Amino acid sequence: MLKFIFRKILYSLLVLFGVFTVIFFLFQIIPGDPVNVILGQHTSKESVGAVRKDLALDQPMYVRYAHFINNLSPISYHSKDLESRIYLDPNKYSFLPILPLGHHQLVLKFPYLMRSYITKREVSEVIKDAFLETTVLAFAAMLIASVLGIALGIFSAILKGKWIDKLLFIVSILGTSAPSFLIGLLMAWLFGYVLTDYTGLNPTGSLFSVDDYGTGEYLDIKNLILPAITLGIRPLAVIMQLTRDALLETLSQDYIRTAYAKGLSYKAAIAKHALKNSLNPVVTSIGSWLSSLMAGAIFVEMIFSWKGIGFEVFNALEKNDLPVVIGCTIVFAIVYVILNIFVDIIYWLIDPRVKLSASAI
Repeated sequence: MLKFIFRKILYSLLVLFGVFTVIFFLFQIIPGDPVNVILGQHTSKESVGAVRKDLALDQPMYVRYAHFINNLSPISYHSKDLESRIYLDPNKYSFLPILPLGHHQLVLKFPYLMRSYITKREVSEVIKDAFLETTVLAFAAMLIASVLGIALGIFSAILKGKWIDKLLFIVSILGTSAPSFLIGLLMAWLFGYVLTDYTGLNPTGSLFSVDDYGTGEYLDIKNLILPAITLGIRPLAVIMQLTRDALLETLSQDYIRTAYAKGLSYKAAIAKHALKNSLNPVVTSIGSWLSSLMAGAIFVEMIFSWKGIGFEVFNALEKNDLPVVIGCTIVFAIVYVILNIFVDIIYWLIDPRVKLSASAI
């Protein structure tokens, strides 16, 4: 077990290193000068030079890349020299020295994601304020998709070939092919505007609403309903079809026929044998979709004014605030990798074949 987890973590670190490298070079080719975003068009040469030096824009690309990776790495190489490009600035982040190397040292710290060009806030603070909203939205959407998807998949498998099975197949195709932004606009307009007197829902809103009396914010769960359903429709359709196909395949196995021969009913065979053995691909799909939803909620958050990370990314792209975009992209990558590690562990626990293949390596 420990060997399996260690290998997954090692592979994930290599994946993250590759992702960080791609992110750095991808954002280097984006047109526009960050100095103009920070200072505006009319400023002095001295100010421009100071900002370019602070952002290391006066350095070759390989030096900027080294600084980028050094800032993101939890174990970083820094200098005590005030004039050094890699000087430890306690105003940027807290650090714990772990290995002194003369005027340099290795330190342990949280990844540093720079500051916003526009608001001057730490990007980590921006992400921290928005992370809860995106996490709640993604988990709520995945809960809806998982419960309804598995239930409808079982129902469709039991009624294979009947008109309800065909209808659910058509619905799943529509749910898979329809764009999230189109579904979101229709949901907001129909249930949040046209039928608002009956549903009591708003077309826009976030997890926390401002009190009418100005006493502060309060938790407003009803604002979660429409964006969570919108975000969960596509994974619901996929999970429903995956559950149906996996269950039908399992029901065709020899040991299920043996169970029938021993007098076990069709429903009992599904409940006691077939369903458990059919959930392996479904579990993998749920984990993959959960991590994808956190990164793919940008349009949904914009439509419903949900103040999550996707909302921050959209606003940052409009203002060319690259540190926020880069920081959010990095967080999405880290969350995706961590969730996939947990999915692999769960898959390892429930599927004996994974254990055998892992021990053979």
